[in-house]
Amino acid sequence: MGRNIGLAVGRGTGPELADVFEQTAHHIGGLYSRSVTITRSPRIYHSYSSLLAEGDTRRMRRGTEEDADHYERFCRDQADRGTSAIFRTAINAQSLYLVRRRLRAVKVDLIAGASGELLLIRDAAQGFYTGENSHSPGVVTRTMTFSREITDQVISFALRRARDEWPDDDVDEIVMAYKFHLLDGAFTEWVADAAARHGVDIALRQPDTVNRDLIERGPSRRTLIIGGNEWADAMHAVLLDRFAAERQESRFTENIHLHPEVSGLVEFQTVHGSADDLAGRDRVNPTATVRAAAAIMERHAHCTGAIRAMELALESVRTLGVHTPDLGGDHSTTAMTAALLDVLEPHAAPPPGSTPRLHIVPGGPRADP
Repeated sequence: MGRNIGLAVGRGTGPELADVFEQTAHHIGGLYSRSVTITRSPRIYHSYSSLLAEGDTRRMRRGTEEDADHYERFCRDQADRGTSAIFRTAINAQSLYLVRRRLRAVKVDLIAGASGELLLIRDAAQGFYTGENSHSPGVVTRTMTFSREITDQVISFALRRARDEWPDDDVDEIVMAYKFHLLDGAFTEWVADAAARHGVDIALRQPDTVNRDLIERGPSRRTLIIGGNEWADAMHAVLLDRFAAERQESRFTENIHLHPEVSGLVEFQTVHGSADDLAGRDRVNPTATVRAAAAIMERHAHCTGAIRAMELALESVRTLGVHTPDLGGDHSTTAMTAALLDVLEPHAAPPPGSTPRLHIVPGGPRADP
């Protein structure tokens, strides 16, 4: 029986990377004798650059709302069909965060370094990023919300995910990085109640305090950070560089929807932006996309070992000098993808606990400004 995977495509380099994703997913499925059906959303969603080209604020607002409404319906429809994973290329952030608020999303990223691991859970369901705008002459007013219910859900999910990532190890430190001083003590009370209920210690700290502590001593061996998106988005590239010697451009992340009506639906995305300046030129680096395809096929289509197999293939083409222009090479997106799939071979997963952490070599397309 085949598995259904959703696919949502944004403008810029989205159509090119969507083709890479489909080609890679089907190729991996063939290697592992697993069939998948990929269901594309019928709408091509705006990037910020394409919305800006609409010409005025009114049209941008309408396009933002239309994209958000359509993508939310697509996610809900996929969840109703039993789809467990969607791959999405970059779309306009304002539309995306409206959907993340409505479906209560958190973003998950495990950052592995030489001295330990940092599990970053980004609260994408509340705060400034999820706000609504109202306009008056010369003024934009943005209204946002924090709630006990969402905060509880985010904390509960983060603790579950930490147990899944480290089943044999206790979490050494749990930190929440939020501007809680601006919320009249309510957020402090919610976090204290949640910590008591779960029987854990949670250090609620201002973002600058978290930054200072990480600079002075780095993360503990097993550190869970639950970050308000205002902090986590800005710090993500720094955390990758400082503690794992990696770059955002070659990575993908998972977005987990906590709303009960779409429970179990996971959205995978490349971390890099839509790179509109590269659109249609066959120059975008496919590394993050093929990694996401391998992860989806392993975790949602039972292709055990696909993640490791893709890393071995990436290392092989690097050795052969196959690079896209962003890494100083002259290979096209199409050529690099073909080279990867040509050397990709099924890889049996080693016993649990024996898989080494993989070093990710930087590289990828430029993000949106």
